[in-house]
Amino acid sequence: MSHALDDSSSRIKFEGEEFQRSRQSFQTPTPKIVEWVIKYSGGYVKDEQQANYVLIGFVALAIIVSLFLFFGGGGAPAPKIPPSPFESP
Repeated sequence: MSHALDDSSSRIKFEGEEFQRSRQSFQTPTPKIVEWVIKYSGGYVKDEQQANYVLIGFVALAIIVSLFLFFGGGGAPAPKIPPSPFESP
C-alpha cells in the first residue's frame, strides 16, 4: 500500500522538458534614418524618441506645404495693368 502512494514513480515526464528556451530579444535595431537624424542634427537630437519626433514634424510640414501648393497655388490670375498714357503704343 505504501508503494501506491509513492509519488516519484508516477510522475509524468515529457520529452525535451529539460530544454530551456533561450531568451531572444525581439527589439529591432534602430532604423538608419533615425541614426542619420541623430548624427547630423548637430547635437540637438540626443536619442531615438527625439529623432522620431523630428521625423514626424518633417512629414507634417511636408504635407502642409504640399496641400498649400496643391490647393492654394492656383488662385486667380494677376490683373492686367493698363498701359500708361505716356507710353507710345
